[in-house]
Amino acid sequence: MSFIILIAVFIVSCLIIYFAGEWVVDGVMNVARYLGWREFVLSFLVMGLFGSLPNLFVGISSALQGIPELSLGEVISGNIIDLTLVLALPILLTGRAIVTDSRTINTTLFFTLGATVLPLMLCLDNFLSRADGVILIFFYFTYIFWLFAKKERFTRPYDEEGLHNDLGKAFIIFLENLGKTILGIFLIVIAAQGIVWSAEGLAEGLSMPVILVGIFIVGFGNAAPELYFTIKSSQKQNNYMVLGNIMGCVIVPATLVLGIVSLIHPIPISGFSNFAIARAILLIACIMFLIFGRTDKKITKGEALFLVSLYVIFIIMEIIVSL
Repeated sequence: MSFIILIAVFIVSCLIIYFAGEWVVDGVMNVARYLGWREFVLSFLVMGLFGSLPNLFVGISSALQGIPELSLGEVISGNIIDLTLVLALPILLTGRAIVTDSRTINTTLFFTLGATVLPLMLCLDNFLSRADGVILIFFYFTYIFWLFAKKERFTRPYDEEGLHNDLGKAFIIFLENLGKTILGIFLIVIAAQGIVWSAEGLAEGLSMPVILVGIFIVGFGNAAPELYFTIKSSQKQNNYMVLGNIMGCVIVPATLVLGIVSLIHPIPISGFSNFAIARAILLIACIMFLIFGRTDKKITKGEALFLVSLYVIFIIMEIIVSL
């Protein structure tokens, strides 16, 4: 494939993510305003589900091909990126801490830790069975049930701009923003795959090692939707959308996606020691996320630097082990 075409696809994909990201952030905020929902909840549901579509597609495809362990590896590496770089970069780029003063967010921190640890525990017998898949899916819907069990957890008084004075106009605006959000997420997911495809082609042409392609290109490409959404939300100083996005993109793949994949094809894990480094780093990252989030009710720049350092350590260790 011509380098010119690959570079063009890469640039166009980046531009699509830039403009579509604006649509999604503004769309989610306006949809939340109309529904009277908290931005955290809507971001969790929208970005958690739509942002996990690449994980789901890869998981279903790998399960149907008889290699479902590929999905497990992708989910683990993706969650590491979400809990380190995706969380840290917005703080470092904007210079503002992420505030975690909501009781809903503080409880969700524990659900995030549970969603991270549960599949790792179920894998201790070197097998993720269909029964394990049911447990993972049950965990996801347990959180959803808890979230919506009390109205104050997901609603807040909106109508700051009198949107409900004209119900017909407000509903049309709602539909426009909903459509813009869905279209924006769809474009971001497609563009992210365009980045992966073009970057893989460029790396192959430059004879880059496969391990580096997997870590730097595929990982970043799959994390592009939540990373850009988090950065834009942080720039708009919306902490709840930042945290809803990150927690959704950790919990959904680790429970719902892995649960569906293991129902289609149980996941045998021969030599789970291959995941030992990633498992340890993921556990540390999630525990630090919980501690940082509950300490002074905010995640600071210094803590963000620690998370970036943790990701760098993960990269170095994986490269050393793979050589």
